[in-house]
Amino acid sequence: MSYLFTSESVSEGHPDKVADQISDALIDHFLAFDKDSKVACETLVTTGQVVLAGEVKSKTYLDVQKIARDVINDIGYTKSEYMFDGNSCGVFSAIHEQSPDINQGVERKKKEEQGAGDQGMMFGYANNETSNYMPLSLELSHLILKELAAIRKEGKKMKYLRPDSKAQVTIQYSDDHQPEKITAVVVSTQHDDFDTETKMLKKIKEDVINILMPRVKKQLPKHIQKLITDKITYHVNPTGIFVIGGPHGDTGLTGRKIIVDTYGGRGAHGGGAFSGKDPSKVDRSAAYATRHIAKNLVAAGVADEALVQVAYAIGVAKPVGLYVNTYGTAKVDKTDGQIAKELEKLFDMRPYAIEQRFKLRSPIYTETAAYGHMGRETETVEKSFVDGAGKSKKVKVKLFPWEELNYVTKIKKAFKL
Repeated sequence: MSYLFTSESVSEGHPDKVADQISDALIDHFLAFDKDSKVACETLVTTGQVVLAGEVKSKTYLDVQKIARDVINDIGYTKSEYMFDGNSCGVFSAIHEQSPDINQGVERKKKEEQGAGDQGMMFGYANNETSNYMPLSLELSHLILKELAAIRKEGKKMKYLRPDSKAQVTIQYSDDHQPEKITAVVVSTQHDDFDTETKMLKKIKEDVINILMPRVKKQLPKHIQKLITDKITYHVNPTGIFVIGGPHGDTGLTGRKIIVDTYGGRGAHGGGAFSGKDPSKVDRSAAYATRHIAKNLVAAGVADEALVQVAYAIGVAKPVGLYVNTYGTAKVDKTDGQIAKELEKLFDMRPYAIEQRFKLRSPIYTETAAYGHMGRETETVEKSFVDGAGKSKKVKVKLFPWEELNYVTKIKKAFKL
């Protein structure tokens, strides 16, 4: 019998994502001027206020207030009527020096012996549902909100849009786990005031169906386009008025959207957030590394679906274990345990090796903080930064390097494919 699966996403203007983007902008600025910076930065945003807290060990000084304000303005919180805008909000910093007790477990005389920044387990996942090996329900949820933000910033249609929004997509799957149809789409978007609630609900629902969804559909391959039919049930702003939103409507915190950031509820999650953490924190770097393994494993044809887990002890370089689950979809004559053993030979999962493999001490993190850390497109860009003394710097970086399919040939050779 067919079954339903649902994933959600939130926009760059969602309060938790505002917090994530500020934290990651700080990470990028620290790394741009001192690649050896150790940073764990948490952000809280609420009505008219931003609070920055965390631990830093760095040679550089930053104007953290300006960085936070720039992020908020870029997102679109630029009007006082939002009760939270980049030019007028208060920014309080409680950032202090990193604990030497933590630092001694990470730094080593030999860099390759660098210990894990914390204990814990991290997961990577991939399947062949989409061209970027991501779950379709999450991919569509992200795309709906990216297009909604694009429409808002273009300012030509749906001019009532404000930055805060959420989307959710429910897909019906066959018994053999193939997407059959989209059954429900939920879109909740913050908006300007309307004359009446009835007029507002009618207008936004019409625009979502007639303006937003055709733009989303146009970007999809034909076999996915077929799933978007007039039989979809749309729930648009189902609670009614959504004028009060963003950090004024809900307090936002770094690290509260870990399922949005990863696989939309598919696979598994180790519980650690990403944003605000430098790459010595394996919550972040090892999650990227396991995604890289899972994606290349599926792309190489070893399995149709793969979950990869790695686990660490704090201060210890070598992982305590690597686990693989192919959900019975393996195409090779090996058990999942045997597949894991082969992967251990191909991928060095020590923290320093992961940092080197993906050049994670580059300022590449701001772009990860909205619309997912996985399934994104690898590209090389030039970014500009300014430190606390007004010194500017341009850095060329590769974004989302863990999404590259650069181990497919090695995996095929190892598994004789």
